[in-house]
Amino acid sequence: MTVLDFTIFDASKLIAAGELSPEELVGAAITRIQEVDDEIGAFSAPTLDAAREDAAQAAQEIARGNVKSPLHGIPVAVKTLVDRAGVESTSSSRTRAGRIAEVDAAVVERLKRAGAILVGQTHTHEYAYGVMTPTTRNPWHTGHTPGGSSGGSAAAVAGGMALGAIGTDTGGSIRIPSSACGLTGIKPTYGRVSRFGITSLSSSLDHAGPMARTVADNILMLQQLAGYDPRDSASIDLEVPDYSEALDGEVSGLTIGVPRNYFFDLIDEEVESNYRAAIDVLREAGVNVREIHLPHPEQYMAIEYGLLVAEASQNHQETLRSNPDGYEEDVRALLEAGEFMLATDYIKALKGRTIIRDSWQQMFRDEQLDAVIAPTLPMPAVRFDQLEYEWPDGTVEPTINAYVRTSAPGNVTGLPAMSVPCGFSPAGLPIGMQVIGRPFDETTVFRLGQAYETRTDFTKQTASLVRS
Repeated sequence: MTVLDFTIFDASKLIAAGELSPEELVGAAITRIQEVDDEIGAFSAPTLDAAREDAAQAAQEIARGNVKSPLHGIPVAVKTLVDRAGVESTSSSRTRAGRIAEVDAAVVERLKRAGAILVGQTHTHEYAYGVMTPTTRNPWHTGHTPGGSSGGSAAAVAGGMALGAIGTDTGGSIRIPSSACGLTGIKPTYGRVSRFGITSLSSSLDHAGPMARTVADNILMLQQLAGYDPRDSASIDLEVPDYSEALDGEVSGLTIGVPRNYFFDLIDEEVESNYRAAIDVLREAGVNVREIHLPHPEQYMAIEYGLLVAEASQNHQETLRSNPDGYEEDVRALLEAGEFMLATDYIKALKGRTIIRDSWQQMFRDEQLDAVIAPTLPMPAVRFDQLEYEWPDGTVEPTINAYVRTSAPGNVTGLPAMSVPCGFSPAGLPIGMQVIGRPFDETTVFRLGQAYETRTDFTKQTASLVRS
């Protein structure tokens, strides 16, 4: 038995029926970590002994009929950006070497309350300021990046070392690695999941959310993670719906928007082909497909970086002065660049974000859209050290720009956005489709993802650790 044999949804049912024990499942995850993580490098701080103890306790609780939630007994990994009391939570930075968190982040509190078994902290691109996660390799092809910044979380799940993981998303950092590693991951609406206890990169763009194999798994995780938290100033006091309603996958009569612009300015031919085929699947399921023109596309990246660079440099100002050599070169360069940004430009970015957010919501109303469907990434996972990508027309684009370019609209608007596997490149690297929904309408995002997933078999395929 390996963790790759299960999804959260299926394992939860087996555990509740007494046909699978948390100790067996968590034991399989631990064995897998010991077998492959030296090569994959997903974990910054595995907590295997504690996981064994927690699994034994979960087994006793479930045997007494005390099933806390569908996550009870399920092995889950947590991004090192997310504090876990008593565990090394370093944001994968030398500036925080040896840092032990004192209190649990809100999402960790909720996972523990739900009975999930935490198997360790996972690597991020330092302070989540990048898209490569250089410490970690892609379980589908180890010569390639898992994406970032939640690359460790994605690699842990794709590599069969956990059934679910927590990621954060400031410029695509849940969706990018989910697409690169063949997972489903959702960035909920801004304010839906508390960020208390999560190291901030850019507070007006930061989100937290789940990553797992399937839509159903994400539903089970988000149901436990979502909810108001007064400790997060951005948290919205809004009732959390029953996301399981989306499992019927009933999408007949829904209307999706297919962009004519922006997402296809520079895109890999194979990615676009798989994306177009995915649209056809949804059309055959009864979805109305409407071509749309995205408003103000020339502003997305400028606003994303205008907010991100300024806020990140403000967050790191003190450490950048006291310990500049503690940062990796790429992150330090970005933080230093942010110090030269004018306050007037930052204010322009704030105003621009409001215009973009309002114009997208107006587009949803005018076009009567339930969601926008777009490619998650413009190309599959690049080599782990490939900092630039050359397009067929000779255009050379920094990898970070290419990956953030298709993810940024979800962060700038704050809308819920989920990546779902929709194919593979000729080299066997996963390709993702992005579902962007109305504010706080994660249910429809899930419903569209579920409808697509049940009509294809991409989520049934698992990484095979190809050495490349």
